[in-house]
Amino acid sequence: MAKKKKPTSIWLKRSLVIAACLAAGALVYISYRVFGPNTKAFGDSRYFYVRTGSTYANVLDGLEDQGIVRNRASFNWVAKELKYPSRVKAGRYKITNGMSNFDIVKLLRSGKQVPVVLVINKLRTKEDLVKKVSNNLEADSNALRALMKDQVYLRQFGLDTNTVMCAVVPNTYEFYWNTSAETVFKKLEKEREEFWTADRKERAKALGLSTESVTVLASIIDEESNKADEKPLIASVYLNRYRKGMRLQADPTVKFALQDFGLKRILKVHTQFDSPYNTYRYDGLPPGPICTPSIKTLNAVLDSPETDYLYFCARSDFSGYHAFAATYAEHLINARKYQAELNKRGY
Repeated sequence: MAKKKKPTSIWLKRSLVIAACLAAGALVYISYRVFGPNTKAFGDSRYFYVRTGSTYANVLDGLEDQGIVRNRASFNWVAKELKYPSRVKAGRYKITNGMSNFDIVKLLRSGKQVPVVLVINKLRTKEDLVKKVSNNLEADSNALRALMKDQVYLRQFGLDTNTVMCAVVPNTYEFYWNTSAETVFKKLEKEREEFWTADRKERAKALGLSTESVTVLASIIDEESNKADEKPLIASVYLNRYRKGMRLQADPTVKFALQDFGLKRILKVHTQFDSPYNTYRYDGLPPGPICTPSIKTLNAVLDSPETDYLYFCARSDFSGYHAFAATYAEHLINARKYQAELNKRGY
């Protein structure tokens, strides 16, 4: 006759099974908290910004405020387990949809940022540069303004408060989002140094110009025309006038002096405005560039041909090209044609 199993043995086995299930359930729960998705509903990716000097509490608030994590408590638990609170690093981090707490914490703790691609084209004023930088990077706008006003600081680069924008060569740059204002400026200046090779410096010298003067002249030409194929001719006109001691009388310098870049027609009253940038009133080049000229325009100055042109004006066909002249009489004919067309079109 078989012996009956003791009740205590049965309950022990049941207890062990229950404990194992509970342990497995707890393990699944913990695994999900660590490795399960914890992002809110957004597109493929979103950038999360951690400002310089942020505390862990700031990061937690930011993750919630910027709509990154779905469950703050589970993120906090994982972050503390991985000792992230004492390793907060500023930056711009790319969070992809479906990332787990473990993935997010690992990324933030590593400090592995996605660089900001900053495309700098034509900028006209120092304030344009400040806005371009501060709208895309953490760099303090006031710090950048202060640098561009600091004569002592700029002197180390051979610049001053008038020529400071010569440091900006339009190009595509990569910066970490939390880059400081000074680091931004130094990177721009480094790009300028790389542009001004020994060969380009020699070509500038052959024209009787410094590298800064080439940039100033190129800035005027960049504002005169969008046609790359005629920019060397425009450069030749201004170089001829400059060498003869004639005033440049460049309309774009009047617009810059007035800070009215939408001005369609330059009248006599405009040319009488007193500013060192007004080349109708002052001899030689302006004290600084009136925009950041493109590399093509800088090269157009360096490669300008020898001509006898002293004048040019916009063609009356409004093609965007210019009519060139060696004599004032010929220039007047071209100018009257253009002015007549302006009147006809109501400008």
